[in-house]
Amino acid sequence: MEPSEPKKAARTRQLARQSSRAVTRRVDDFLSARGPRFRALALTHAFNAAGDTLVAVALADILFLTPDPSEARSNVVLYLVVTLAPFAVIGPFLGGLFARFPVAYRRGLGAASALRAGVAMLMVFNLSNDLVLFPLAFIMLVLSRAHGISRNSLLPVTLEGAHELVAANARMAKIGVVAGTAAAIIGGGLATGLGAISEAAGSRAALLLSVLAFFISAVAAQGVPYPPRPESSGVRRGMLRVARSVRLAQLATAGVRFVNGFLLFLLAFAFRDEQAALLDFGFLLGAAGLGYFLGAMVAAWLERLLREEPMVVAALAIEAAAAFIAAQAFGLFAGAALAAAAGFAWGVAKLAFDGLLQRSVSHEDRGRAFVRAETLFQLSWVLGAIIPTAVTIPSGGGLAAAGILALGAQTVYVAGLIRPRSNSSEEPRQQAS
Repeated sequence: MEPSEPKKAARTRQLARQSSRAVTRRVDDFLSARGPRFRALALTHAFNAAGDTLVAVALADILFLTPDPSEARSNVVLYLVVTLAPFAVIGPFLGGLFARFPVAYRRGLGAASALRAGVAMLMVFNLSNDLVLFPLAFIMLVLSRAHGISRNSLLPVTLEGAHELVAANARMAKIGVVAGTAAAIIGGGLATGLGAISEAAGSRAALLLSVLAFFISAVAAQGVPYPPRPESSGVRRGMLRVARSVRLAQLATAGVRFVNGFLLFLLAFAFRDEQAALLDFGFLLGAAGLGYFLGAMVAAWLERLLREEPMVVAALAIEAAAAFIAAQAFGLFAGAALAAAAGFAWGVAKLAFDGLLQRSVSHEDRGRAFVRAETLFQLSWVLGAIIPTAVTIPSGGGLAAAGILALGAQTVYVAGLIRPRSNSSEEPRQQAS
């Protein structure tokens, strides 16, 4: 006998509730894998990443946020300068702020998200006013960088007991990718659906969702603990203490980032010149993003076998090998695989460096150290990208040059690691902020 309609409806509602509880439990387990304090930081990061994606969806057809290499090379250079500009703004400001108030990045975590909610709301009412919209977009980029630096600085404070820092950073990276992907699906669908009414309606809806995401991120940030108060020491305020191992890893990771930018834009222009529409810049970014996600997954596993320094060495080796192989058989598949390999190498190197810095630098110096490192990495990426943008380089020769450069950086880094050290070199270096 067939069940009655009311029974069918009740069974459907029960299954929906069970499925909803199961999904909620899995999401909570994903966020809470390393304790309740980590969960608070993961929540603020997830909603901040979702808000970032929603803003990008809203402005995709309005602002030149992602360059298309089919446009003039001068426009691409302008994009690169725009990506570097936030670091020029926040670097001196945050460096000085962290020097005077080491707990500032805890307060800044929530403040950055709250301010981004306000900026997104202003964007809703100024979509058609470029004179206002462009400065607001720039402020949004600055606040995004400030939030990321504060998050990285606070991660060790949220871990209970002795946890693997690389694995924790990898989990945070995966949370960001998952949250961003979900926001892209929701925001893209909403923007597309309302876009049938008007382009502005879809963009405004995505921006309003980003306001909600940033607000939740600001609220979640209140659950992140403050770092311990700095102990009194003989080190002068305003001096940054960074160990030699961290400085070497920072330079090597900057080398990975330089080659990453060089390869990505070399590929983009090479395929544009060949009019390969299937492999445009967005496709390359997607392949690099997939590689980064895989790198985050592998980095957590590698930490059980290796220290952070060999992981950075391995990243340079992967980039060198991928560039050499692609130079021998350059084509559509090789280009996509190379972009993914570059993203993978960057993911492994960046997460390894973050873990090394978090483990080696005291909490009162960690914020300033991250400001300098992130600025150096972005500068390296821009410099690497500008070369194939400003000068037309044959793909084969450019790929071979990238492989040689990555191999050379790997050799120099390894030589620096094994070089005999004097007692003075073991002490943290004093650097003026």
